[in-house]
Amino acid sequence: MSAVPSLTEFENAAQSLAEVITRTPTLPSRALSDVLGAPVVLKMENLQRTGSFKIRGSAYRLSQLSAEERSRGVVAASAGNHAQGVALAAQTLGIQATIFVPLGIPVPKLLATRSYGAEVVLEGETVATSLRLAAEFAERTGAVIIHPFDHRDVVIGQGTLGLELLEDAPDVDTIVLGIGGGGLIAGVAAAVKAKAAELGRTVRIIGVQAENAAAMIPSLEAGYPVDIETKPTIADGILVARPGAIPFEIIKDLVDEVVTVTDDDLARAILVLLEQSKVIAEPAGAVGVAAILAGKVKASGTTMAVVSGGNIDPLLLQRVVSHGLAASGRYLTIRIPLPDRPGQLARVSELIAQAGANVIEAMHTRHGHGLQISEVFLELSVETRGAEHSEHTLDTLRHAGFQPIVVPD
Repeated sequence: MSAVPSLTEFENAAQSLAEVITRTPTLPSRALSDVLGAPVVLKMENLQRTGSFKIRGSAYRLSQLSAEERSRGVVAASAGNHAQGVALAAQTLGIQATIFVPLGIPVPKLLATRSYGAEVVLEGETVATSLRLAAEFAERTGAVIIHPFDHRDVVIGQGTLGLELLEDAPDVDTIVLGIGGGGLIAGVAAAVKAKAAELGRTVRIIGVQAENAAAMIPSLEAGYPVDIETKPTIADGILVARPGAIPFEIIKDLVDEVVTVTDDDLARAILVLLEQSKVIAEPAGAVGVAAILAGKVKASGTTMAVVSGGNIDPLLLQRVVSHGLAASGRYLTIRIPLPDRPGQLARVSELIAQAGANVIEAMHTRHGHGLQISEVFLELSVETRGAEHSEHTLDTLRHAGFQPIVVPD
């Protein structure tokens, strides 16, 4: 059997999933088109059942189990989206599912997984621990492990998205989407390249990873999957230290380019999607948009960015929006040392108003920060119109003799 699934396999999988998944919309993005200088459309897999593309691979994988395997139940480990996909697919097919999740799983993902009828085991600090516990459970009970990305059926299920992409945007030239373990991009690349070849055209596939969890680039350089030491990132959905072996064999031949984005890029992308497109995306789901905004994608006809998931914790969304405003230069926190005498606060407020900025929050203290007895610190959160306006506001204060210190977000 070829490592790369055939177009027929993808088409058969799409047919079998028709009653399980939602046909998500594709919408144009004027804001991103202006940034790229070419048409950009968004594929809204954040509106998929369970809030992400994961249901495609999970449902197809479970549909291929034999009656004997189904009777043993399934087990999976996940920080959220895969857990929900397996839980819903198992509920639909009447299969008992046990899902191991780390203690830090976002509460909405935990509650959703339980609502689909799975037995959820909350234990361990990381997904790696959850994976180990799931493997031990499978050995002990005989349950079938449903891997989030490193299985051929999962790749085929995820690849059904690729067929939709070409149907929704027949003129697409470039598709941009995220890479974690590689199941989604492997499936999409294989399906798209095969269908495009049948239509006598080519489509470029660009993968995007979080800078702090970018295992694919060194793996491609080495020619085989390698482990990396990941660092914290808000894109927990693609926080994977080693690509899957099965997806990697497809990616190395069919994915045209892999780029990385920072957490600041992701925060800006979530903010742009929220403000300009009225779309809620989780960080891992916004990596394609982040790559466009960060200048990592060059214009080449119509570009499609896959918004692959929307399961973001409201508390994280609140923090990300604040961070995105700061990263875009629209939210500024400054600390100003002042002599402890009347009128200083009013003078600073007047100057900020003259600069056209807006004070959101203020804190005036005589304590800490190594202050002298005759000094105070004024800390202000200021809303501005962007990086240039932020600098103008700071310059206005400096020209008046104050020494504003920008506080990192």
